Formats: sequence, structure tokens, C-alpha cells
Amino acid sequence: MPAAPPGLLQPLLTKPAAIFGGGVSGEGVRDLLAAWGAAGTIYDADPGKGRSFSLADAALHELVIFSPGFPPGHPWLEVARQAGLECLGELDFASLGWTGRLIAITGTNGKTTLTEFLTHALGRLGRTACATGNIGRSFSQLVAAQGGGARDAYAVCEVSSFQAETLRHFRADATLWTNFAEDHLERHPGLESYFNAKWNLVEHTDPGAVFVGSSVERHAVRFGRPLAGVEVVPSENRPADPVLEGTVFANYPQRENFLLAAAWWKAVGFDPEALRGAASTFRLGRHRLTRVAEQSGVTYWNDSKATNFHAVEAALAGFANPVVLLAGGKSKGGDLAGFVERIAARVKHALLIGETGPSLAAQCAARGVPHECCASLEAAVCRAAEIAAPGDHVLLSPGCASFDMFRNYEDRGEQFEHLVRNRLRANAAPAANLR
Repeated sequence: MPAAPPGLLQPLLTKPAAIFGGGVSGEGVRDLLAAWGAAGTIYDADPGKGRSFSLADAALHELVIFSPGFPPGHPWLEVARQAGLECLGELDFASLGWTGRLIAITGTNGKTTLTEFLTHALGRLGRTACATGNIGRSFSQLVAAQGGGARDAYAVCEVSSFQAETLRHFRADATLWTNFAEDHLERHPGLESYFNAKWNLVEHTDPGAVFVGSSVERHAVRFGRPLAGVEVVPSENRPADPVLEGTVFANYPQRENFLLAAAWWKAVGFDPEALRGAASTFRLGRHRLTRVAEQSGVTYWNDSKATNFHAVEAALAGFANPVVLLAGGKSKGGDLAGFVERIAARVKHALLIGETGPSLAAQCAARGVPHECCASLEAAVCRAAEIAAPGDHVLLSPGCASFDMFRNYEDRGEQFEHLVRNRLRANAAPAANLR
């Protein structure tokens, strides 16, 4: 473990650091501080995780480290800045202690899969590589566990717009930006603001080491961002690659992730055959357009990780015929009317849940999409089983956040799979009793 914090932080840690947020990020910060022989106090709106922060508390600290859930204008951060405290996002803070190589991955969709795939591919190449950031283990936890990392170790770091917008010290050896579409407009005041948050990551990357997909280029031009020194990877709607047949990357949208990975892989001089070999052994994580079950010719799919409109549209594009769609949840903003307009022809029947259910229903009604609101996910699954005919696909692809009804998208997906299997067992029981 590192014996002491980086020089930049040392004068700020003569007092305990204030840690805003008691979740995964906050716990990781406390672990890293402890590894450096420093202390931290957690502040959280949830009394079970910490206490509220006030001006009186500011006098106890020199440094604040905040989780991605705290927007830059959060009242606690305003109080801290007015009191003269240094305020760093968790990712920025952890990066000061990382001595290995740092590959940043961002995008509206695909960033988790690309992070996991590059980590997998580097591992098969014999390199030490760990997935971190906005996925699983926080960057602070990784730095604490690895003592800052060996010089040739790779941190493959998924970076959300919430993390990117406040970066100051973070420096990536390379950034791979898969795609861009509207998302998180409940936090960012508009599409350009969301783009600029991610663009801040580009400005914290070594020159000539930024790789972006086609949709990113399109929006960079729209928002007047210079693309000099940025490698644009033609990535949208590319034809299937026969070499990747049988892998998760054979077709769009996963093909886009492979193309971004291959561009960086080639730039650093790694063997392209090794990357294709890694693709053949890579498996997608849970809740990403996964086939759950089939009964009486009806197939059920779990795409709970589709928490924005772009992800739903990509999922629907993979089906030849209109599907029975389970959608809705906590709003993330965006053009709901435009979204329903784009998917209308691909939806046989929409079963709508959660906070956005009524708004989605109104848009479906305006465009002639058969639909109904359901009081729960269980009710939606039951209704889907009644509606679906042989040859149909029932798809959970919510297009919204999960936090109005579930702990997270994983919880939503797990519950969906459980409900589907229970329903199918119940449907199969009468037939079994007749035999």
C-alpha cells in the first residue's frame, strides 16, 4: 500500500477529509485515505450513512472529496467552496494516487461493455488490467488495493458524464468515446451541457490518444468542438463482420464497441489477432439484451441496463418484427415524443411502468401505439404473457432509470427474470397435470 498521499494532497490532509456520499465511492475514498494514514468523515443525506454538512463542519476540514451523485452546484459544495475548502471529485482524487496506465472509456451507451472487454483482452495478453470507475470497484478502492499500481498496470476506467464534468487533475493515457445521444438531462440543463461534460474528459487526455465514434464526431461538429488530433472511428450501423461471427461483437450495436477497441489496440501496436481471440472468449455482463426464456414460441429478453432512449432503439433494431415492450421508470429527461415517434413501428404493444408510465402512455396514444399502464413489473410480465403470440418477443428495455421502483437496474433485471420464470412455470403446470 502507498505509505503517504501524493504531495499535492499532503497539506490538505492535516485535518480529516470531508467525504460527500457514503456509497461505493465514499467507502473507497475512506479506504484510500486510511491506506495513506489519513482520516475522513462521511457526510450523507441518509442518516444511516453519515450526517449533514454545514458551515460549522467546514472548519473541521481542508479537503472535500465528493461522489458523482453530487452535482457541481450542490449546496454542500457551495458551502465548502465559500469556506475555502479544496473540492475534488472521487475520480480526480483517486487519479492522483495512480502510477500505472489509465485508459478512460465513456459514451452514452456501450461504455461498460467496452471497459469489461478491454480489461479482458489486456488480461489475455498477459497485462495486469483492472476495470474501475463507474463500474464495480471505484477508482479509490483500486488505488488503495494496488498501492497506486505498477507502472505497466492498466486501470481501464469507465467515466460517466457526472464524473467527467469536474475533472481537474485526472490524466488519461487514452480515451475511447463510443457514442453520444441524449441522456441524463435530469442533471445536465441541455444536450450541449451533457456533451461538454464528456468533452472535459477529452481535454484531460494525452494529445493524439482520443478515439471517438461517428455520433460523437457529428455532435462535436454541431457544438463547435475541434477534432484536430482526435481519431474518428466510423462506427454506426457497420455491416456484420464475418471474422467476428459467433462473438457478441458480430453485429451493431456491439460491433461499435469492438471497432473503438480495435482502433486503440492498433494505435498502441498490439497484435490484432489477439483482440479477435479475446472477442471469441468474451461474454456480455448481465442485463444487456439477454435471452431469459422461451415458451410456446414466445421469447423473453432482459435489457434492464437500457436506461436511455438510444439503448432501447438499439435493442429494438435487433428484432425483425415488432415486440411486446416493457418500458418506463424514473425520468432522465429528454424528448419523450421524439423517442416514441422513433420506436412506434417496432412496438406491437407497450406495457408501461413507473414514474414515466403515464407520460409514455400519452405519447403512445398520440402515435397509435397499442399500450397500457401497469401498476408493477409483475403486472406487466403477467400481461405480456397474455398478449404475446407464438413468434413474439417480450422485451424489458425500460429507457429510464430504475430508482423509482428498484434499487438499481440489476435489481430490476433480476426481478424481471424471476417473474418470467415463475410465470412460465405456472403456465406449464396445468399441462403437466394433464399428462
